[in-house]
Amino acid sequence: MATNIGMMDSAYFVGRSEILAWINSTLQLNLSKVEEACSGAVHCQLMDSVHPGSVPMHKVNFDAKSEYEMIQNYKVLQDVFNKLKITKHIEVSKLVKGRPLDNLEFMQWMKKYCDSVHGGQHQNYHALERREASKGGKEATKRAAASQQSGKTSSSSAAPRPSSSNGNRKHEPQQSSNTGNHHSSKASAKQTKPVPAYDEKITELKLYIDSLEKERDFYFSKLRDVEILCQNPDTEHLPLVGSIKRILYAADGEDVGGAIAAEETTQILSPIAEGSEERRNSVIESQKRKLIVNLDVDAAAITTLSPRQRLSDSSDVKCSGSSPLLTC
Repeated sequence: MATNIGMMDSAYFVGRSEILAWINSTLQLNLSKVEEACSGAVHCQLMDSVHPGSVPMHKVNFDAKSEYEMIQNYKVLQDVFNKLKITKHIEVSKLVKGRPLDNLEFMQWMKKYCDSVHGGQHQNYHALERREASKGGKEATKRAAASQQSGKTSSSSAAPRPSSSNGNRKHEPQQSSNTGNHHSSKASAKQTKPVPAYDEKITELKLYIDSLEKERDFYFSKLRDVEILCQNPDTEHLPLVGSIKRILYAADGEDVGGAIAAEETTQILSPIAEGSEERRNSVIESQKRKLIVNLDVDAAAITTLSPRQRLSDSSDVKCSGSSPLLTC
């Protein structure tokens, strides 16, 4: 049995018209919108159709108008789920609001589950008799019958009348004189007649808006989780976390990717620059040490020379510093 169905399952691609046809044929109702089943009574009877006797129909209220009465129906449905060990979460707060998308998704799941039980064959189920045991069940059946009857009468009245071939020629002038009035009455009838295509288009747009809102809330929750993770004291000082924060809080049109790439390049090149500076400092230090050593050696050599050698050295220095025309 299909109790846990993924969001990408084929059950969630069943159209609204197919869902309505399935509900009306199974329970002998005449629903025109999926959100009309938001009270939960239809869901309870659908479960009763696949598991006869498992739903206490005397506790189901088909005349539920307020949210409190609807919640009572969903409590009955949840008790049935627990009895049958069905692990399906019912979002009651969303369903009772009558939102088209939420009710459509839950009804798609109901159809998938009902089709998985006995292959969807429920020929011996008496929907009218079972519904009469519930509160407001008779009125719901009467409303369905009245709407079906009105639909039949409207379709029959809309059918074109056959034209008589034995018309008299005496009435032809009167018919020609009233042609303009006949066309004007037809045009006014066309203008006042409601167009069901607009209603269907509005419903589709509402479903699309609901799906966009759900997708927006999903991605916003993911971004919020990332932000909370970046605010953790153990990880907020890491460079990667800083880059993620810059992306999260970047303004429109700001090139965050280029700035982060430039920072990464400088971080990679900085060890090379530090190494070259250290080498340069070491070379200068070694040269200073050599110069100090040479000066110390020269001073020690001067102190060890005799007075005669010092005098000869000084004369050599004077001769070397004199003019080239003079000789020592």
